[in-house]
Amino acid sequence: MNTYEPTKKLYDDDAYATAFDATVLSVLPCAGQADRACYELLLNQTLFFPEEGGQSADCGTLTQCSNGVTVCFDVIDVRIRNNLIYHTVSPASDMPDASPEAGCTVQGTIHWEHRFSNMQQHSGEHIFSGIVHKLYGYENVGFHLSNQTVTMDYSGVLSAEQVAEIELLVNRAIAENVEIHTGYPSAEELAAMNYRSKKEIDGAVRIVTVTGYDTCACCAPHVRRTGEIGLLKVMQVQNYKGGVRLTILCGFRALKAFSEKQAILSTLTRLLSTSEDSLADSVNKLKTTVSQLKYELSGATRARLLEKAKLLPDGEQNVLFFEPAIESATAREVVNELVKTRTGYCALFFGDDTAGYNYLVASAEHDCTIPAAQLRETFGAKGGGSSRMIQGHVNASEEDVTKLFRTL
Repeated sequence: MNTYEPTKKLYDDDAYATAFDATVLSVLPCAGQADRACYELLLNQTLFFPEEGGQSADCGTLTQCSNGVTVCFDVIDVRIRNNLIYHTVSPASDMPDASPEAGCTVQGTIHWEHRFSNMQQHSGEHIFSGIVHKLYGYENVGFHLSNQTVTMDYSGVLSAEQVAEIELLVNRAIAENVEIHTGYPSAEELAAMNYRSKKEIDGAVRIVTVTGYDTCACCAPHVRRTGEIGLLKVMQVQNYKGGVRLTILCGFRALKAFSEKQAILSTLTRLLSTSEDSLADSVNKLKTTVSQLKYELSGATRARLLEKAKLLPDGEQNVLFFEPAIESATAREVVNELVKTRTGYCALFFGDDTAGYNYLVASAEHDCTIPAAQLRETFGAKGGGSSRMIQGHVNASEEDVTKLFRTL
């Protein structure tokens, strides 16, 4: 039976605080890492936001001083169960055998860059969802804020033009730098309030209000003013379960993504000796050239292999060719031509000894499931087909495959 009071959520009082003191109420060993032990700590109060409401948990450190020795623990996960917040920790690498102690005081430090990034993303999502709800009446039916990306699911479909309009309105709201308020209204205030909520909530309800744009039930830390979000950029839109799923990035995450894409763009324009405005045309021209060259190469390869087959002795009915690379369609054309003049197994293996070979084996008169079985039993080859043609992949050397086919 739970005998502890609910963990005091210090992040509710100040989302910008990064350090705090707390008392360790309990310590439980848990599944450890390869080189360090792992413990689950219950504190009487915390600044660490747990994984909750679709958002990833805070990270940071807890420091304990015992018998004059200071030990630091990395906070690698934070979870909430029955209003109690549990911190999964491992001792720092320089003291892998250290263990936390119940009843002692610890000093906690939040990883601020991670916390602020999540605040930027979540506050941006609230504005976006509030505008979607106001303009189209759609509900936010799904939300996930990980350490890399943010996704929102809405109950209706949005066109590309509508998404672009919403994105512009969100960034205008960010530029207005309006206040974001958080708090726990009384039951009477809550009853009179029109707010969004993704689920039914028991007990006190924390409300986040973006002045003029959104009012929503939410448990997470947020920025104080919209200007701190920086910007919001929609990265991806896809139809999802009768509605739409959007991927967004805000603030420094959006800046990082833009910088990475700009670096790629600059590299491409340099490689293709073109400008950014002409990049799409240059890529299309390159694709056309590559397609033509591949077509010509396939034709030349086909002709070369068929000519090579003509040089084989008339009595040699089995044909086995190895190629470093060849289009699958061309390989099939070659094999189909070979079986017209050779009564044995006509096989084409393309690849190399390191990565293995894709293969096609055909015969007009023999059962191709026989070499298929031998390839599978001898080398663990994968593939399938019929008695007339098989295809697949095998990890074996050219020498070993050649030896096997000599036994057929």
